Amino acid sequence: MKPETTNTIRIKTPFKKEGRLVVLGGGESGIGAALLAQAKGYEVFVSDKGVIKNKFRELLNQHAIPWEDTQHTKALILNADVVVKSPGIPNTVPLVAALKEQGIPVISEIEFAANYTQANIVAITGSNGKTTTASLTHHVLKQALSVGLAGNIGASFAKQVQANNYPNYVLEISSFQLDDCFSFRPHIAVLLNITPDHLDRYNYNFDAYVASKFRITKNQTATDYFIYDADDPVITNWLEKHPTKATLLPFSLHKRIENGAYFENNTCIITIDNNQIIMPAKDIALQGKHNIKNAMAASTVAHLLKIRKQTIRESLENFHGVEHRLEDVLKINKVNYINDSKATNVNATYYALESMDAPTIWIVGGEDKGNDYTELFPFINEKVKAIICLGVDNKKLFENFQSMVDIMVETQNMSEAVKIAYKLAESGDNVLLSPACASFDLFENYEDRGRQFKEAVRNL
Repeated sequence: MKPETTNTIRIKTPFKKEGRLVVLGGGESGIGAALLAQAKGYEVFVSDKGVIKNKFRELLNQHAIPWEDTQHTKALILNADVVVKSPGIPNTVPLVAALKEQGIPVISEIEFAANYTQANIVAITGSNGKTTTASLTHHVLKQALSVGLAGNIGASFAKQVQANNYPNYVLEISSFQLDDCFSFRPHIAVLLNITPDHLDRYNYNFDAYVASKFRITKNQTATDYFIYDADDPVITNWLEKHPTKATLLPFSLHKRIENGAYFENNTCIITIDNNQIIMPAKDIALQGKHNIKNAMAASTVAHLLKIRKQTIRESLENFHGVEHRLEDVLKINKVNYINDSKATNVNATYYALESMDAPTIWIVGGEDKGNDYTELFPFINEKVKAIICLGVDNKKLFENFQSMVDIMVETQNMSEAVKIAYKLAESGDNVLLSPACASFDLFENYEDRGRQFKEAVRNL
């Protein structure tokens, strides 16, 4: 499989490859888009309603790219030929609506950068597990290929296209990024799972969110591949009604798969065109059922790209996960402190609680995105001995869980939450930060929340 042949069929771009390009949002992806646009001959302007970080300001000044922050000057934006929008800006804001009314294309950094590379693109999405699976896939592929890691992780895709232009990319992609993709066509698309998340952004319409995730395969052809979880009824039901042209490679814990991956007798079996890789689950560094699925997805990608079987096995054995995802922090007085700050929705916390093998003190809470906590109830009853609510508004958590545990307290301070957990914990217990909520009520982002947790644990 030669990367240069994978994108020979091109979808017409929805934007002009010349003229004035405005970037809305001066973060990692926006600055990368600005640098790539300038390199491709656009007149570039960057506008951010918040404050642009000093390191990004310096980069813009260094490249003589005009910018503004703490405001959006309409006169400098509505004269664009194309707008690259940060995924954090909803399409419903008046400025974006005004751009669309004028017929000005509004696209994502992913869409923009993909038009300037002939690279072999592996795009990974899902409600949970994206970062782990993208990082694991990159870890396997980089043993044999020149490959970049971008999207929702690492340096921006556009910046890498401008500076390195790797022959291969692994992209972690959110639904927000996919919403502003129109011609984007990955050679290999991976859809890990779909559970209710970010529904506030989709008018609490789950079907709209599902449709957004499936945009990852929209432009694929029969020469491309779509890897997906065959155990996920939301995915399989949608595929029945909306078939993709791509070659299907499912993975499953419960069904035998002829072409794809499945799990049997504690062993992962990946088969593509009768060529098999067999991997005992005990040899996979990341444990838990969800990580077996992540490993099967990553291995299927690697198998497709002709990575040696031994290389795949060794990579799965020595990969040790990503920060803020079920990350072991410290063991103090035989109590294990675990940072799962990246669990920003109920399904991610489901996996975390499922993997707990000891009585657990659970730190939960934050900005609720319309959460339904019902699926967590069996784990609360079975594994959780105390709950510490860490959020501005914890009313919904008390309503759901107060009757299930003997101890339930609340705080708005991470250091205090960890000190309370320390007092409650006994030898052999786990203290788990797995918030099931967004972080923006008390923290800058989930990374800030996770790092504050780790710092508080180390200060005990």
